[in-house]
Amino acid sequence: MSRLRISAISYLNTAPLMWDFEHGKVGADFEISYTIPSACARALAEGNADIGIIPAAAYATIPDLAIIPDIAIAARRAVRSILLVSKGPIERVKTVALDASSMTSVALTKILFAKWLGGAREYVMKAPYLNEMLRHCDAALLIGDPALQVDRERYVTLDLAEEWQARTGKSFVFAFWAVREAALAGRDAVAIAEVFKTSRDHGMRAENLEAIAEEWSGQLELPIEMVRAYLEHNIHYYLDQPCLEGLKLFYRYGAEVGALPTPPELRMLRTAAPRRIIA
Repeated sequence: MSRLRISAISYLNTAPLMWDFEHGKVGADFEISYTIPSACARALAEGNADIGIIPAAAYATIPDLAIIPDIAIAARRAVRSILLVSKGPIERVKTVALDASSMTSVALTKILFAKWLGGAREYVMKAPYLNEMLRHCDAALLIGDPALQVDRERYVTLDLAEEWQARTGKSFVFAFWAVREAALAGRDAVAIAEVFKTSRDHGMRAENLEAIAEEWSGQLELPIEMVRAYLEHNIHYYLDQPCLEGLKLFYRYGAEVGALPTPPELRMLRTAAPRRIIA
């Protein structure tokens, strides 16, 4: 039987999830490629990957996917890596450059403006280069590592996860592992889910988080203390009940403001009794 193809994201916040795939023998059992979040979703949609860590927004647009339970890239407070960066007060923003690599953060930006920040703005898709984005627009959405590197003393910044939590009282889910159900034929779904959970658990061990922080501190040219705090306190790696509640609300609000299609049914990978959650 051929190896399952994994499409992963090459950001700091996915490093704990990928620990066993990069440091253990399990990596040899899968074919792994790295890309940006929107491209992960495209790979699943086009059948070029079997499993992907996809933006939450993408799940609403791709049929026949199942979510691997209990694993997420989420936030229960400020996340620091999803920022709206502005040259002036947010209420004066008229045009917003959106990072084209993130479907979820784009939808979240539109939800926040439509519901709480004075109404929709003019949105323009741009590559994630802050100076160029702000040359054309009043504000810019940045995600992932580029957002962590923003000089927040130089600009007005809005942490989107923090704003969502303040407005709704809910956690926010940015991404999760999803698998094409057709790819599971003849395979042990329980064992597959366990591989991903175990990799997350190993990646969250203190000594492994420290190794990740040390490696990525050099890559991103950020203090190791900042990287360590981001992994330990800003990112929440569990798709728990508060996260599922926040996810359902995100889908509902996204549909209400036209940023997402009809809220999807959340279908969990069947690792025990069938479990479905209606959004």
